[in-house]
Amino acid sequence: MKEKLERLLAQTDDSVRGTVSDEQVVKLVQLVELLDKWNKAYNLTSVRDPNEMLTKHIIDSLVVMPHLKGEQFIDVGTGPGLPGLPLAICMPHCEFVLLDSLGKRIRFIRQVCHELNIENVTAVQSRVEAYDSRLHDFDGVLSRAFASLNDMLSWCHHLPKPSGRFYALKGMYPEQEIADLDTQYGIDEINRLMVPGLEGERHMVIIRPINAH
Repeated sequence: MKEKLERLLAQTDDSVRGTVSDEQVVKLVQLVELLDKWNKAYNLTSVRDPNEMLTKHIIDSLVVMPHLKGEQFIDVGTGPGLPGLPLAICMPHCEFVLLDSLGKRIRFIRQVCHELNIENVTAVQSRVEAYDSRLHDFDGVLSRAFASLNDMLSWCHHLPKPSGRFYALKGMYPEQEIADLDTQYGIDEINRLMVPGLEGERHMVIIRPINAH
């Protein structure tokens, strides 16, 4: 599995593959092994094949790295820690809060952090709208297949600091969602993400608050 991950990483952008160390590759493989093991009992992801997890969960998470600005991030609706855990492994200088409402997902994330000695992750079981953002000052709010853009902004408006950004990970270009965007927000940029081995499109929409909340 390590060889396959290295092959996939070799096909990514320079700004991704050039930042992932051998030690981090080992941890990413261990993450997949733990996810596969826990998935059999707790049904954490619909992806059953560990080799598919490398593409659909690990590489799909890491391709966002070059677009993130700042050091404090929250991953809302993180599920089994995606994209937060792969990002935390490969961005050890940054802090990540991984938030989900389901206890089994949070227990999995805490176990991964314990076993892999990941010290820059805080796992929180909470609904996003109930989370007290005063505990942190977030540069970025990440969401992956979490909700429509307007729902994400409505539920997460209290999370970023005034200069912070929302990073919404989408499949196909979300034309209608962008057209319907709340006027309190503006689009910074929309990036098409290239994910080696993955069929279908991936986009990242970066959104800023026009008026700080």
